[in-house]
Amino acid sequence: MATRTFYSLLVTTLLAVAPAHAAQAQRPPDIETLEGRLAEAHDGFDRQASALDRRSRADLQTELVTLDDDLAYLRVKTRRKEAVTERERREIADRLDTLIRKLDQGQRETTAGTDEIPAGTELDARLSGRLSSKDAAVEDKVMATTLVNFYRGDELLVPAGSTLEGTVVAVEKATRTDRKGSVNVRFDRLVIGARAYPVKMSLTQALESEGVKSEAGKIGAGAGVGAILGGILGGVKGAITGILVGGGGVLVATEGTDVDLPPGSVLRVRFDAPLSLGR
Repeated sequence: MATRTFYSLLVTTLLAVAPAHAAQAQRPPDIETLEGRLAEAHDGFDRQASALDRRSRADLQTELVTLDDDLAYLRVKTRRKEAVTERERREIADRLDTLIRKLDQGQRETTAGTDEIPAGTELDARLSGRLSSKDAAVEDKVMATTLVNFYRGDELLVPAGSTLEGTVVAVEKATRTDRKGSVNVRFDRLVIGARAYPVKMSLTQALESEGVKSEAGKIGAGAGVGAILGGILGGVKGAITGILVGGGGVLVATEGTDVDLPPGSVLRVRFDAPLSLGR
């Protein structure tokens, strides 16, 4: 009997306390929190204002200005020691939620509509022919094919097998005085299917390869389109021994010999400028 009475009291207490906790959890944010969220909304608007159409930009800006005024009114009431009701704070919080959702939606639509590969993105490409500082000459053409499919979200931007076209812009042969051979290649054209795009790309690494061991499949790019797993999926072992990549993408031999890359070597190349695919 005593045990049953104890549990009855416990249940009654919990039922009485629960509504109080629920009400507390549902209380609207305080003025300081609302000010912080409004500042974030202003920052979000400033970041994407240029990408919005005129009507959307005007509507969002009007709502921001109105929220500024309404929140300033609540601040004045607080300074005057006047009561600011939960209803007033909740109304502004709800309007801020709506505004931030609109900004987020606008950001997603803007990103989805822009087929741009940002500067700094890297791709792995397989060298089509031999590249040697012993035989190369300035203005020689260099060809390579991309190793894996490159995606942004669910959209395929650069399929595996797309062609990179470049040019030798500088070369220095090794000599008997222990001068190390070097060669500098700049890629200036990316061919995707039947379309060619001018690019500015430079080498960042020369990698050994054991050949493509499996289909590369789809590569997820995470927060941007920068994370590349081509080295793993293409069977790449690591940096080629005896070759370093210096500033500006210069391939330099480290042992007083010539740079000599056989066909099939993997080059990691970086976009030095963003590329808009214009789809």
